[in-house]
Amino acid sequence: MSRVGKQIIKIPEGTTVTLADGVLVVKGPKGELTRTFKNNITITIDGNEITLKPNDDTNFSYALWGTYASHIQNMVVGVVTPYQKQLALEGVGYRMTLEGKIITLVLGFSHNVKVTIPEGIEVIIEKNIMTISGIDKEKVGQFTASVRALKKPEPYKGKGIRYVGEYIRRKQGKKSA
Repeated sequence: MSRVGKQIIKIPEGTTVTLADGVLVVKGPKGELTRTFKNNITITIDGNEITLKPNDDTNFSYALWGTYASHIQNMVVGVVTPYQKQLALEGVGYRMTLEGKIITLVLGFSHNVKVTIPEGIEVIIEKNIMTISGIDKEKVGQFTASVRALKKPEPYKGKGIRYVGEYIRRKQGKKSA
């Protein structure tokens, strides 16, 4: 039994949720999100509440129950208040600049790394802090992770791209005789 799936999802004021043929559309003040759901779970919209219930007693249905509840909750929250993640760049000579929809990163390679910002995501760069925000939690998390993967922080000096608030475990390095 899914503890997440059993919970009732509240729809905030100014947000509309419609379900037609397995396609859930959530519209809010910040934008609109659409997602297709399989028919293993019954999604019921009553006024300002959404409830979910599995159609059969299979492990697959029970697994989807909590997953779908989390997806719907993320959609409802995202159209009201956008999700936000921050990355910090550490290292001598490491820089990042924003030009339109392209981020140029100088990460100590022989070339500059250019990253295109996907639709629905906003990026703000102030000094060495990159703030990534958007209404779709998955897109924000995936884009943030892909940018971080370009130069993960190394354990000796901590150089690289890390999440703000992330602790990098340091190693001691070589000892001199």
